[in-house]
Amino acid sequence: MDTEQIEHDPADVSTEDDTADARSARRRIAPAVLGRLAVVVAVLAAAAGGIWSTSAVTRPGPTATTTEIPDLDNAAAQVEPGTAAPVNATVEGTPVAQTRPQAQPQQSGGGADLLSKWADQVADVTGIPARALVAYGNAELEIRATQPKCRISWATLAGIGRVESNHGQYGGAVLQANGLPSKAIVGVPLDGSPGVRAIGDSDGGRFDGDPAYDRAVGPMQFLPSTWARYGGGYNPQQIDAAALAAAKYLCTGGRDMATASGWWAGILSYNNSVDYAQKVFGLADAYAKAAQVVKVS
Repeated sequence: MDTEQIEHDPADVSTEDDTADARSARRRIAPAVLGRLAVVVAVLAAAAGGIWSTSAVTRPGPTATTTEIPDLDNAAAQVEPGTAAPVNATVEGTPVAQTRPQAQPQQSGGGADLLSKWADQVADVTGIPARALVAYGNAELEIRATQPKCRISWATLAGIGRVESNHGQYGGAVLQANGLPSKAIVGVPLDGSPGVRAIGDSDGGRFDGDPAYDRAVGPMQFLPSTWARYGGGYNPQQIDAAALAAAKYLCTGGRDMATASGWWAGILSYNNSVDYAQKVFGLADAYAKAAQVVKVS
């Protein structure tokens, strides 16, 4: 279980005093799609287009805290901060033209959805659920369209997603077709107990189910207050929305995530732990290298 919880605010990285033991509940506040058409694939946070529904997934109880720590399964890469950013497997495609999550995948030109087709093949060589890959890939495309200088990679987002929630499968959850986990992913209460930073409630329990203290929520582990800034009004449990919010967070301030300095600064702003960044580096690099064999047309 985590020993420290921290909100990630790019305006004040000095507050990121997280340690290497604080791994499963991080506060935060997509790859390559082949072919000429790309698809915006995401799901609205609620059926009617609002933020929350009344299901248990979107309204967790205050004791629905997961205890599994996914990143204990991953070794930190033997690289030093400042090492060249992980490789990427991006093949140029037409960037997405809109940001609003869609209820269903769009179909391209009468053919199969290329993003989903790519995701299915990359899932075979990486072990990442295809549904999560759709989210990471779409987030990369969206940022490519709206913040082209950032050059965020789906693989980096996948590395974070693995460490934070095992790609939406944290604590035995199953990532569903609509992008929501089968049960809420909610971190421990930030109540000031030993090794845990005290962060009082900022959302009335709306996102984390806890009216007394904040908790990190969703597959990319955002604090409610950070989600309010980057989540676009959607559900932090929904992986498309969460991956895009994470990409926006990493690209804050004109950061170039394809450079060594930009990549390390971005990851360390997400979690100020070299061990954490090394884990994400190793995962991102391995995912991208494995996906380079995938060719979709």
